[in-house]
Amino acid sequence: MENKELLENTITGEIIDLLRSNISADELIEALDDYHENDIAEAYEALDKEDRQRLFGILGAERLSEIFPYIEDVGEILAEITPEQAADVLENMDADDAVDALEDIEDEEQREQLISLMDKEASADVRLINSYDEDEIGSMMTTNFIVVGKNFSVKQAMRSLISQSKDNDNINTIYVEDEDKKYYGAIELRDLILARDYTPLDDIISHSYPSVKADALISDTIEDLKDYAEDSIPVLNPADEIIGVITSQDIIEAVDDEMGEDYAKLAGLTAEEDLNERLGESIKKRIPWLLLLLGLGLVTSSVIGIFDKVVASVAIVVVFQSLILDMAGNVGTQSLAVTIRVLMDEEISGLEKAKFVLKEMRVGGTNGLILGTLALVFIALYLHSLKGLAWAAAFRVSGIVGFSLFVAMIVSSFIGTIIPIFFHKIKVDPAVASGPLITTVNDLVAVVTYYGLAGLLLVGHI
Repeated sequence: MENKELLENTITGEIIDLLRSNISADELIEALDDYHENDIAEAYEALDKEDRQRLFGILGAERLSEIFPYIEDVGEILAEITPEQAADVLENMDADDAVDALEDIEDEEQREQLISLMDKEASADVRLINSYDEDEIGSMMTTNFIVVGKNFSVKQAMRSLISQSKDNDNINTIYVEDEDKKYYGAIELRDLILARDYTPLDDIISHSYPSVKADALISDTIEDLKDYAEDSIPVLNPADEIIGVITSQDIIEAVDDEMGEDYAKLAGLTAEEDLNERLGESIKKRIPWLLLLLGLGLVTSSVIGIFDKVVASVAIVVVFQSLILDMAGNVGTQSLAVTIRVLMDEEISGLEKAKFVLKEMRVGGTNGLILGTLALVFIALYLHSLKGLAWAAAFRVSGIVGFSLFVAMIVSSFIGTIIPIFFHKIKVDPAVASGPLITTVNDLVAVVTYYGLAGLLLVGHI
């Protein structure tokens, strides 16, 4: 890790020295070709405002449009140059990158001004992407793609590819449309290059190549997109016309966003929080579930209060309470994670769900038996050796802990599986509703089991 950071710092330093040097514009541009845009962007951000403004005239809008997508807060960088210059950079970007850059600009009027200053085609692409909600596939697509007609010859298709590649560099897959402009299939670049002039184009078209609707929800389609593992997949409008593509990079970003949202949901939040979020917004996301869990926590505490005589008579049982509760929570969380992953498959039947619940209970029970047995032995040794309890009393306590652990893990596996299935059935997001609720319910079950057994078997016996 240290070597990697050192390498990155060395490269960044080299580029900064290069950008600050007095070599000619042509020499600078040629020298920068040896570096990746991400490294150039890091160095560019490290410069002061005056140096960046000087470099705009040297590098030009087209070269900067390749660098700016890698800049963390590109909105601030765009604010340093004139609106006309910023618009030139944006219109040279891929439409999806331009949309991301515009989102960094908080002032809506300023965003609209920049879009209006862009050329007609670029501004139309940006408005098209912006017309889709952020949870729809269309909001992530790019208009950087190549399309040819189904009736083209191989030679015509190749000429069209060369002509379009001046403005679109996403050329690994060429998409095909029919006479009505509807999506017809796709051609791999390699197949087109190797095809003979006399080969009918239809022979190298993949008619089963996947596509996705622009208004489809990202959360509903992300698993299918991952399964295809293609460089890019065409995005269609309701008329089945190709209006964009979603690339493998877009899919990776979508998966990352989805994982972040799921992580937030498992914590009982309604959405991810970021560093710049206002205090009030963060509180509104967290407080609803915390209030519910406070109520359930009071119920659990009240149940413990019922067993106050047990605690007073056999104080040693309190020592092992956290062990039972922690293991119950861990098992419930494991089952929840597995269940949510299974529920992504909309084709799973009721019988399969029942089998899955039983399987999770068997897994929980087996693990509970192993851990419960270990607890039985080692806790008895601990109580006899360090606490001075007689062997009979020590095994009585450790037996209750071990058996309670066994029961808690079986029940936790069941609860961790059945609750998300129930919420999924009633159309409530199981990730949001399940996590904190499962933990609290498991605590309640574990407390009743543990102190109930302690009251029956220990009070008056040790």
